[in-house]
Amino acid sequence: MALNAATWYVTTLADGSSLTLAGTWYVFISIPIAQFIWLRWYYRLFLWARFLWQASRIELRLAPLHPDRAGGLGFLASVGYAFTMFAVAHGAIVAGYIASRIFFAGATLPDFSEEIALVVIFMLVVIFGPLLVFAPQLAAAKQSGLAKYGSLAERYVSAFDAKWLEAGAPADEALVGSADIQSLADLSNSYEVVRTMRIVPVTTQAITRLAAATLIAIVPLLLTMIPLSELLKKLFGIVF
Repeated sequence: MALNAATWYVTTLADGSSLTLAGTWYVFISIPIAQFIWLRWYYRLFLWARFLWQASRIELRLAPLHPDRAGGLGFLASVGYAFTMFAVAHGAIVAGYIASRIFFAGATLPDFSEEIALVVIFMLVVIFGPLLVFAPQLAAAKQSGLAKYGSLAERYVSAFDAKWLEAGAPADEALVGSADIQSLADLSNSYEVVRTMRIVPVTTQAITRLAAATLIAIVPLLLTMIPLSELLKKLFGIVF
């Protein structure tokens, strides 16, 4: 992590380098406190993952027709809210690492595209990865739901065809306004909910939100490539 150049926390000497007063505080006070906080957060993550694993051992009564399209476990995607600041902190650490090399070593932001992508992927895996323990039960519930509701749909469609397409309906019953058509549409919507059920209780919105929280501290480094005035001009051009 150290740079072979004079920075705010170290000065270069003929026989090596020496910490500045700010660098001494940084190394012996700031870093240990930050590491302690990191360990506490990772310990919380470990407890959360352990709880999820224990909960996944229970035979859950999952509902394939649940509107959250996760069998009723869709609320677990909101775990991203709880760890938002955790993701922001990781992004800030990477932003500081990149900024030091841009300002003191002549690097450019595109040189760190792999590091930026890696920290985003790492945060997604660490925070949402434990939810994968529910994948087997969700997959089984989805397959069971497809079989059951598929069978129900087959029976209903067969009865609908026999009634309306094979002249089985009473002569005085009008097709227009019949509840049979609305019931067929409702059944189709229900089957679509089961078909699109996710086997992991994570939404695209939750993934995007967490990725944005991780990158929010890195975004200001764009100003090292594009002047603020030019960036604002482009944004106004897009908006207006």
